[in-house]
Amino acid sequence: MALLDVENLRISFGGLHAVDGLSTSVRQGQIKGIIGPNGAGKTTLFNAIAGIQKLSAGSIRLEGRPIESLQPWQRAGLGIARTFQNLQIFPELSLIENVMIGCHPKARAGFCGALLGLPGVRREERTIEERAYAQLGLLGMQDRALSPAGDLSFGESKLLEIARALAADPKILMLDEPIAGVPAAEQAPVVRMIREINARGVTVILVEHNMRMVMGLCDEILVLRSGRFLAQGTPREIAADPEVIGAYLGEEPAHA
Repeated sequence: MALLDVENLRISFGGLHAVDGLSTSVRQGQIKGIIGPNGAGKTTLFNAIAGIQKLSAGSIRLEGRPIESLQPWQRAGLGIARTFQNLQIFPELSLIENVMIGCHPKARAGFCGALLGLPGVRREERTIEERAYAQLGLLGMQDRALSPAGDLSFGESKLLEIARALAADPKILMLDEPIAGVPAAEQAPVVRMIREINARGVTVILVEHNMRMVMGLCDEILVLRSGRFLAQGTPREIAADPEVIGAYLGEEPAHA
């Protein structure tokens, strides 16, 4: 059984099908890339899996369980975490506070318990803080835990956002253009962190336009064009696929 199954997915905006009849799956332990020209439906697919975008048709299953009717926070509680194409950190908060926010989808204490400061709530907050420090340790930023997130470089901010998503202990980590806008000198730490996350047992799905990164990092690549399935395979298979080459070069492949 695949960890994540998407079947016959359709997402429509008026008469436009942003995603049209798409089926794919993600295996446990994969790093799976999703690529395609601009407007191919990559981020729309991400939003559908995370629960931000409502489906017009089709199904999404996590470990065999249908999740298309669940809210984003419910999916996060089941183990789906994501980052966004545009940074979503809180620059006025400290690094540790930003990461702690990511732990709360699995927190047990409710609003009333937190308001009353019950002993169980205080214990859970300590556990969350310890988990957040551990995630900052992955970045080598524990000594800056109390510094404002606004002091970070753009590449460091991308790492912080990944660490916050990872703090929820996800089964699947979805990364939407993790090195977009990151200076070349700061890209390598982001790639190393993704490899380390995957080595720890977290399945990774990523959308990225940097083809060198995708080809060097992913086990399998899904290619979309105009919201539809175009190709799927290993990086070597995708790089040699004439349909994919045609989609990126704007040419129709030659047929014998």
